[in-house]
Formats: sequence, C-alpha cells, structure tokens
Amino acid sequence: MKIKIKKNISICLLILGFSCVGYAQQEMMFTQYMFNRLAINPAYAGASGSMCAMVLYRNQWIGFKLDSPTPNQESGKTPVDYLFSFDAPVKALHGGLGFTLFSDQIGYNSMLRADVDYAFRIYWGPGNLAAGIEANIMSAGTDYTQLLGSDDLPGDYNMVVNNSSDPMVGAQEVENEMLIDASTGIYYQVPGTYYFGLSLKNILAAHSDVLNYKNARVLYLTGGYEYVLPSNPSFRLRPSALVRTADFSVFQIDVDCLLEYQNLFWLGAGYRFQDGVQVLAGANWNKMKIGVSYDMTLSKIGGYKAGFSKGTLEAYLRYCFKIIIPPKNPSVYENTRYLL
Repeated sequence: MKIKIKKNISICLLILGFSCVGYAQQEMMFTQYMFNRLAINPAYAGASGSMCAMVLYRNQWIGFKLDSPTPNQESGKTPVDYLFSFDAPVKALHGGLGFTLFSDQIGYNSMLRADVDYAFRIYWGPGNLAAGIEANIMSAGTDYTQLLGSDDLPGDYNMVVNNSSDPMVGAQEVENEMLIDASTGIYYQVPGTYYFGLSLKNILAAHSDVLNYKNARVLYLTGGYEYVLPSNPSFRLRPSALVRTADFSVFQIDVDCLLEYQNLFWLGAGYRFQDGVQVLAGANWNKMKIGVSYDMTLSKIGGYKAGFSKGTLEAYLRYCFKIIIPPKNPSVYENTRYLL
C-alpha cells in the first residue's frame, strides 16, 4: 500500500512538472488581468495614451508541496512568474508599440519569453479600434535530472535517481530550446466607459521535439465597464470578465468587480470558475499605480493541512507618464525695410 501511494505521488509530480507533453507550456495566468491587458492582447499597445512601464510578481499555490519519491529528488516547484512590460503610443505609426518580458517556473519546466507588439489604431464611433500583431521568442527548458523514469516507479524508492533506462529521462540533463511564435488581437475602447478585446496567442503552435511539447493556441475574450454611482459620483464600479480557452478543449472564466474611490483607491472581489475566489486592492499615487491580489484556492489542492495550497499572491507596480514637447515660438524675421 505504501509503495502504491508513493507511485501515485510520482505520477502527480510528472503531471505537474511535465504537463507540457502533448499539450504545451501554457500561457500565463494573472488575477489582475484588467490592469495587465498588454500581456493577453497585443492590440492594447498604446491604448492608455501614455508611456507605461509595469513589473509584476505572481506566486501560485503557496505552500503546496508533494512528497519527493526519493531522498535525492526535489519536489516540483509550483508556478512562480515575473513580468516586465512597456508600451507607448506612437503617432507616426498610427498606433502603439509594446514589449513584454516574462519568466515562468513550474514543476521542472522553465520559460523566458519576449513579446514585441504593434497596434494600428483608428477612431471609430465614440471610441477607438485597434488591431495588433505580436512576435514571440521563447527559451524553454526542462530539468530531466529531477524526473523519474517509468522503470523507476515500481522499484526501490531509496535508490539514487540517475540510472533510469527510460529514453525520456535517460539523458539526465537540462535541455533548452529556442522557439518562435506569433499572436494577434483586436481591441476596442471608449475611454472611461468600457472596453472589450479578442486575441489569439501562439498562432503557429510552435513545438519542440527535444522537449516533447508544443504551444497550445489560446483564445482570450475580455471586457470591462465603468459605472459612476449616480448617488455618489466619487465612487465607480468596474466589473470585468475574462474567458480563455486552450485549443478549445479547456475553458476558464474569471469575473471580477472593483469599487473605486475618486480614482485613488479600489477594493474588489472575483471568482475563477472551479478554481478559487480573489480579493483585490490597490491605489494610485501621482503617476504610479500599485495593486495586490490574493486568490483563495477552492479546488482539491487547497486546504489548511500542511502541504496544501494556501492561495496565490500577486503584486504589481505600474508607472505611466507623458512626454510633452512644447510648441516652438514663432520665429521673428528682422529686416529694416519692413520697419518703415
């Protein structure tokens, strides 16, 4: 019975750390997507009308651990993400440019990705409509030294894990490969009122034979609305929603609502179907925006026991500014013949 339990733990480790087999190293997930729209839609580049830089940190499933099947094997790491992005409107290009650098660590997989965005924007109706394209360059890697081979599972779990004859992990080394992909999207907004966007990430579905995975095509549909309370205009409600699907086989839905006071502070809550509930808070200070969120895990991996998920923490810092070039004063033409 004890061996059977440890075998199941080993299989769970493989699923968590090597879930990319057959499906992909999936797209990033953010609770505060309403403040991080460039990461999911390239058509957002330059939409704020300002130059904006953002850094974000996300630690998912804090405290979640799996027992290592052997004394020499580390337990797979839960997802930890870092992000830096910058975007700006560019009048000469009739739109905006954006750049995102993203680092992801999950299980025994790691990824470093750079995205370069261009959005073409036109005024349409009361708002503006943009179409965007994005180039994705990824460096993906897997640490095979921490994986068990299929022939290790029924054996002695006190053995040193580096003698597997499984061809999948027999090399016992860290493998890396560079991949190139592309994404696209459309985005419409009426500033201060509402927005919605549709985007498709990983159009080329880049794959790696070395790492034995391919990127899933991920479709995002997002939208939000701002409603000023008639009884007290100092307060605004900001509901938003995000729907995403990977290869139309797995769907995920987020719904959130923030209550904002005089564009200075906000507090809100959200729900991710079949996953958890979220609490969000933040503040504006001059040109800087600070936000934090905490996800309470409702799935089976969450709980108050040791080794279970204690939730997900996410924090970001965003700074926006404008460079205003003052108009030149008219030049004075001095000539005595015009002074007569």
